[in-house]
Amino acid sequence: MDTPAPDAGGEPASGIVPARLDGHRLVPLATALLDADGVVLHWSEDAERLLGWRADEIVGQLAAPLLSSGEQRSEVLALYERILSGRRWSGVFPVRHKDGHQVELDFRTYGITGPDGRQLVLATGSDVRALQQVEADLAVLDGFFTQSPIGMAVYDNELRFVRLNQALAQINGLPVDQHLGRRIDAVLPGLNGAEIEAVMRQVLTTGQPVVDARSYGRTPSDPRRDHAWSASYFRLADASGRVLGVSSSIIDVTERFQAEARAARAQERLALLAEATARIGTTLDLQRTAEELVAAVIPRFADFATVDLLDPILRGEEPGLLAPDQGVQLRAVAAGESYESVLTGTADAVGETSAYDSHRIYTKSLRSGRPLLVPHMDEEKLRTIAARQERVGPALAAGLHSYLLVPLLARGKVLGGAEFVRTRNPEPFTESDVALAEELVARTAVCIDNARLYRRERETALTLQRSLLPQEIHRTLGLEIAYRYLPSSVVSEVGGDWFDVVPLACGRVALVVGDVMGHGIRAAATMGQLRTVARTLATLDMAPAQVLTRLDETANGIGEGQFATCVCVVYDPVDRSCTLASAGHLPPVVMRPDGDARVLDIAPGVPLGVGGVAFENTEFTLPEGSILTLYTDGLVERRGEDIDQGIDTLRLTLAARGRTLEAHCDAVVSTLVRGDSEDDVAMIMARALPLPRDRIATLPLTGEGPIPGLARRFTRTTIASWGLNPLADFAELLVSELVTNALVHGGEPIRLRLFRDRALTLEVADTGRQTPRLRPAGSEDEGGRGMYLINELAHRWGSRPTKEGKVVWAELELPLGS
Repeated sequence: MDTPAPDAGGEPASGIVPARLDGHRLVPLATALLDADGVVLHWSEDAERLLGWRADEIVGQLAAPLLSSGEQRSEVLALYERILSGRRWSGVFPVRHKDGHQVELDFRTYGITGPDGRQLVLATGSDVRALQQVEADLAVLDGFFTQSPIGMAVYDNELRFVRLNQALAQINGLPVDQHLGRRIDAVLPGLNGAEIEAVMRQVLTTGQPVVDARSYGRTPSDPRRDHAWSASYFRLADASGRVLGVSSSIIDVTERFQAEARAARAQERLALLAEATARIGTTLDLQRTAEELVAAVIPRFADFATVDLLDPILRGEEPGLLAPDQGVQLRAVAAGESYESVLTGTADAVGETSAYDSHRIYTKSLRSGRPLLVPHMDEEKLRTIAARQERVGPALAAGLHSYLLVPLLARGKVLGGAEFVRTRNPEPFTESDVALAEELVARTAVCIDNARLYRRERETALTLQRSLLPQEIHRTLGLEIAYRYLPSSVVSEVGGDWFDVVPLACGRVALVVGDVMGHGIRAAATMGQLRTVARTLATLDMAPAQVLTRLDETANGIGEGQFATCVCVVYDPVDRSCTLASAGHLPPVVMRPDGDARVLDIAPGVPLGVGGVAFENTEFTLPEGSILTLYTDGLVERRGEDIDQGIDTLRLTLAARGRTLEAHCDAVVSTLVRGDSEDDVAMIMARALPLPRDRIATLPLTGEGPIPGLARRFTRTTIASWGLNPLADFAELLVSELVTNALVHGGEPIRLRLFRDRALTLEVADTGRQTPRLRPAGSEDEGGRGMYLINELAHRWGSRPTKEGKVVWAELELPLGS
């Protein structure tokens, strides 16, 4: 061999040593063949290693002169003669090395007959010191194997027992001979044999040792109690690398295993409590909170769980104390299980109710507020708990064996109960489980009670807010209007977003969208005040910037910290002109008839309530077929995203052509509004339409001739063509007074316009800036009574400034059916 004999510090016996000495020798074995004269005929490689002579140096030479000293010569020849005579000889004899020193060899000699009948001698020899070292190592290993208190075993490549010590036999409770030649699962069926063999196969395949592999189960030594063992495995191989098997050492770690198991269960309960605490109560939604409890406990704590709440709680009523003679009616709000079984069908589905009389054990547990623990469930016990007796059999058939009910208590009042069931999990519920369940249910109860209170406050705020929003949007000539209002999701409180469509004189309309900063009832109340003021100011024919100025004063007067954004647009359908002012609000988006949607460039202004900043009017024309969109930030703002990205998405969504206005609203909502929206959404879309020619008539008041007479004739002719003859006299008189008033007090009249919509509007434009007003006239005054006459005849009247001067208008109510 190429490997020299190991010394005492080598590695002679990490495996099965006798196998290594047979065929794969670790100890060199020299062989030599000699003829009857003592001439060397064959000389092995191991002989070369032990004695230094090469085969080409010694073959053909007499052995005695080379391998023995002169003093040994006669003794060597005598022994050789005895061997040739047919007597074998074995023993230790010194042989001279080529360099002259003596080597003690343990000889075995054999007299044999050659092919031609010649007498030959075959001699084998091993270094005595190497053999002694191997024997000593084997003795040490054998003593360690037999005397060790640790269980030890050797397995072959088929994982069958080859050898084991008495310590392991005692651990297993079987004699040694009942192990040999058999595999673990055949000897010890009560262990996790498949897992143990998988580890040993891994060691055989990879050669990597495995330390502290756990096995568990029951053995004949203690058949009534589970034990746990720690085993270490390493592969056995000879010097050539041939795999011979696996060796193992095993110790009983049952007490440590049980302590670790208890610590692991405690750690698992703490981890479950920490995770559940983070998961339960993420929203202010009552049902979602109950679902979070169920999701947190399945399957780590229970195989099936359900949360039922008292029906009055779900109706928004206050929880009360349960009287001794009072039964309960509960509604299932959440249920779940770790796998599908018939157990789901034996419990109430979400939304179903069950009634328990005052004597039921379920009711008694809720009344007392104490948990109900049934570690080991049977039919008799389950009949005292189940809401319906027909559910008992299927529940037991599904494997129900342990049950726990924990009442949901908040502020000392019972809200309902949480049930936990184990079916496939073989462990019964314990007192430690009860403590954990109480912690989880207590947090859930507080969150559910908060959700209940929040729901009541939210419903109150929503009712208030919706009552303050427009209940009806009046049809407006020359303008198609669509709108959406979406309250925030359950994650947040109700906000202060609002919108309004305010009809104005002469067919004009004011579109207002605003957003009060903050949430809750206060925000809704502030919204209502601002909307009312904005509507009132708009009807006074104030320009949008003037409306916002007064609204700013109102916001300052409401209270400190009450801020709001607002955008106000006044649209005139006659010339499709728009006048817009913004108070810190997001800019409107205009989609033109060709599909080009752009954000308006306007003066942004500051929010209402800041005070001391002037607002600016922006004027533009809305082409026929164009769509103007006003909105609040809840539509386009997303946490973690730039608001410009949301506005750009709105613009791109509006750019699609061929939709109705309602379809545009739906597309915007579906694209931009998410289910978890944290803010209200208010939006108005207005499309400019052509104005019907039979609804408006205009007469320029310039040129020669008596203007009042010309205006009266035009009015009578127009009203007759519109079929409004009953109003002709009143209209003619009002027009005459309006024109005369413009001639006398207002400067040069410009035009007369008649507008028929919800009322008949008569308006006269002039170049004067002075606003008409009622003045007391003396009995001898020749003038001053025109405005009194207008005030008496008209349903309402007013004036508004224009670029050229002003417009004074008066309205007459239309006859019924016109």
